[in-house]
Amino acid sequence: MNQQAWVSLFSGGKDSSWALYRALEDGLNVERLLTVHPAGDSYMYHVPATDLAALAAESIGIPLVEVRGDFDAESAEDAGEQGDKEVETLETALRNLDVDLAGVTAGAVESEFQTSRIRALCDRLGVELFAPLWRRDPRELAREMLDAGFEIRIVQVAARGLDESWLGRTLDADALADLERLNEEYGVHILGEGGEFETLVTDAPHMARPIELTYETEWDGTRGRVRITDARLG
Repeated sequence: MNQQAWVSLFSGGKDSSWALYRALEDGLNVERLLTVHPAGDSYMYHVPATDLAALAAESIGIPLVEVRGDFDAESAEDAGEQGDKEVETLETALRNLDVDLAGVTAGAVESEFQTSRIRALCDRLGVELFAPLWRRDPRELAREMLDAGFEIRIVQVAARGLDESWLGRTLDADALADLERLNEEYGVHILGEGGEFETLVTDAPHMARPIELTYETEWDGTRGRVRITDARLG
């Protein structure tokens, strides 16, 4: 009898990448990665640099399913209704997969808004949810990622204390120490859970080749992002 398959909700950012890594370490049969590309801002999904998920998937060696949503949270009138609409895109994609689905992995840390909707989705599909970051201490999680050999780049910032110098910065021990100080001073979340910053994993133990980036930075005085001009596997 064939083993049932797991699907990893995957953006290329640190949280979804860590959930995938932990699933593989635990022996889960992950047969697909699934990336939702929002048309604009999103309540449910990581937005920056998701177009690089295909490169990451190639390095990991697991087929990627990409879905493009027609939603934009910026124009939404009701966050709850918008979140439900965004999940419909994901549910349709999961139902259309050609696998015997056992469960879904997700990288949520503290967002009840996201996790409750993904949990309800899994209940409707009759599958399990693997969420190894859920309600974990963010400092411990960050250290575990670094100790495992994750190379994490910051690709977007939007919080007091995070200036242009953070764009493209590697999230290493020194950056983590700086984030701990900013957490005490401004309340910046250690893992950027509130959207304070977004990341891209450019190398990790489950990746055969690193992602090499060429980029420029865009900064408006209070927030900014990395604009990637070229990306390839090393």
